[in-house]
Amino acid sequence: MKKGRSATLFILAVIIIISLAFAGFKGVEIGGWEFKSFDKAITKGLDLQGGVSVLMEITDENLSSEDLEKNLEKTKQLLDLRVNKLGVAETTVTAEGDRRIRIDIPGQFDSKEIVDSLQKTGNLTFKDSEGNEVLNGKDVEEASVMTDNTTGKPVVTLKLNEEGKQKFAEATEKNLNKTISIYMDEDLISSPVVESVISGGEAIITGSKTVDEAKNLAGLINSGALPVTLKVASIESVGAQLGAEAMPNAMKAGAVGILLIFLFMIFNYRMLGVIASITLTLYTMLVLIVFVEANVTLTLPGIAGFLLTIGMAVDANVLIFERIKEEMAKGVSAKSAVKAGFHNALSSIVDSNVTTVIAALVLYFMGTGPVKGFAVTLMIGIVLSMFTAIFITRKLTEWAINMGMLSKPWHFKVKRG
Repeated sequence: MKKGRSATLFILAVIIIISLAFAGFKGVEIGGWEFKSFDKAITKGLDLQGGVSVLMEITDENLSSEDLEKNLEKTKQLLDLRVNKLGVAETTVTAEGDRRIRIDIPGQFDSKEIVDSLQKTGNLTFKDSEGNEVLNGKDVEEASVMTDNTTGKPVVTLKLNEEGKQKFAEATEKNLNKTISIYMDEDLISSPVVESVISGGEAIITGSKTVDEAKNLAGLINSGALPVTLKVASIESVGAQLGAEAMPNAMKAGAVGILLIFLFMIFNYRMLGVIASITLTLYTMLVLIVFVEANVTLTLPGIAGFLLTIGMAVDANVLIFERIKEEMAKGVSAKSAVKAGFHNALSSIVDSNVTTVIAALVLYFMGTGPVKGFAVTLMIGIVLSMFTAIFITRKLTEWAINMGMLSKPWHFKVKRG
């Protein structure tokens, strides 16, 4: 009964792992439900799909180091919010030095409109016909885009906070049949005539020619005014073709590397090598699933980190298998050799992986951009490699022994004297 149960569990585990691998790399659609392939589901970085990298610099000179540090962080957060409000997905906003902020925008190649929006300080003001400010962006609670039922054109609707509601009611009462002009920074957006007192706390900005233009304006208003003035220090573009070629090439290199690892393990450890190959397949799937669920942005350095963890996962298996072979050479049974091998290798595996995790944490907290991506993939990979090596490999090995797949010394490539 034990042999049959172990055989059933082993075969079932192998089928599940192979099915998961097939679905992950090819994609599956069942009854309208789609399991996207990893190529479609994983968020790709700038170097894998092309795009634009914009480096912004603070131009204000009269700032103390304390104010500069505080404004840099606030500006970074506002730019991140602003870019995402503009509908640009998968962006990375990082500080470089004490005056510069880099915005990586994958998949976007026409950067002019985005750069123009980033450079605006985002200071919204309402002025009466005499040029007096009656309202500003701080009085706005939320901006959204709607279509005017009369003209069919997009408009930006503003919902004012309590203070803004009172200010706007007073301003419209004083300026009946006069204009209240709306400015974004120094640019005049619209200059409507006040036809009635507006006390409901809502205002409408007209003048947007397209929905995208209205969304940009709403995004600027929602993100708020920047505390400093910015200029573009540099713009770097990665072409769509270059980015498109990078991903397949990286996947081919990874596939060849993994295949060579499988062949090495099978040649050196025979049936144990087969089990290691099955486990590494599961490990690869688990890492990629975590990338998808955690919305990790995969870059070329990230792929390098991922492949490095595969090597570390193999290293863990090598440590275990060598200990098992040492026990088998002493003449003990396969079951005892496996138990002793895993026990003896555990401390070495934990020590080596913990030190690597510490190094990855240092890279994550001290590094920026691609370095952080490398560190994240490295940490995820290390944790999962320990799990698969210590638990999955052990369980598959125990089942293989119970079903008779691992019993003789040559199954382990061991020669007894």
